[in-house]
Amino acid sequence: MTRRDLAELFVLASLWGGSFLFMRLGAADFGPAALVFVRVAGAALMLLPLVLLRGEGAALARHWRPIAVVGLLNSALPFACYMVAALVLSAGLSSIFNATTPLWAALIAWAWLGDRPTRPRLLGLAIGFAGVLAVGLHNASFKPGEHGVSAAAGIVLCLVATLCYGIAASYTKKRLGGVPPMAVAGGSQLAAAVFTLGPALWWWPAQMPGAAAWGGAAVLAFACTGFAYWLFFRLVAHAGPANAVSVTFLVPAFAVLWGWLLLGERLSGATVAGCAVVLLGTALATGVLPRRRA
Repeated sequence: MTRRDLAELFVLASLWGGSFLFMRLGAADFGPAALVFVRVAGAALMLLPLVLLRGEGAALARHWRPIAVVGLLNSALPFACYMVAALVLSAGLSSIFNATTPLWAALIAWAWLGDRPTRPRLLGLAIGFAGVLAVGLHNASFKPGEHGVSAAAGIVLCLVATLCYGIAASYTKKRLGGVPPMAVAGGSQLAAAVFTLGPALWWWPAQMPGAAAWGGAAVLAFACTGFAYWLFFRLVAHAGPANAVSVTFLVPAFAVLWGWLLLGERLSGATVAGCAVVLLGTALATGVLPRRRA
């Protein structure tokens, strides 16, 4: 990777790490359903003009059905899960569970696509899920919090979200190979907006959120989703998908940093140790470790 690629990788990690912060800040004011819609609708408004400028509108129209499925699995459902989890879990803790996405992706690709992992990757899957279990057991509480959601339910929702991401990865590979990535990104956000419009209208907050809440939602939609998607696919094109996916390892660090700086969040030593185990397992399961010598 070039220095510019590395710089963009860190910017992307900071944006996606910040998304957990803005979800936590806005979930209570908007409610999960309304905030999900604002997020994906704003991202669609930003990405779709780029799709048209690149001349990829025809590809979007031809493949709209599988792109809509990706919108459901890769945005609407997982974003909703994370929004509910944000009511009870810290930004750092949610991001740790988000780091298990490559574990689910590897497991589902093995079961669905026959992409059998090597022994080091199998070891990584076992280590990664052991780390998730350790972090989950340490932080799980079945007592409902202020918003009627328990920490245990929040953890389960985070894992459901990452499972959706894993399914979406294999589905995209199977059904959307060769389709321009930007068309998939923009179209999936539009589809997610359609899927979440009804729930957003039904559960729209009775009291209109204030200017600060709308500002945070705008940053979440345009910067942490729309611009971040564009940056991610730029990295895929310039540095390759394997290097681009390595952003997963940096996101928890930035989420913890933003949570500490802006919300005063703290992580226990046991959670940090569990996070290290999760990241080690993910690195093995995705083939980042060990790497072949050039």
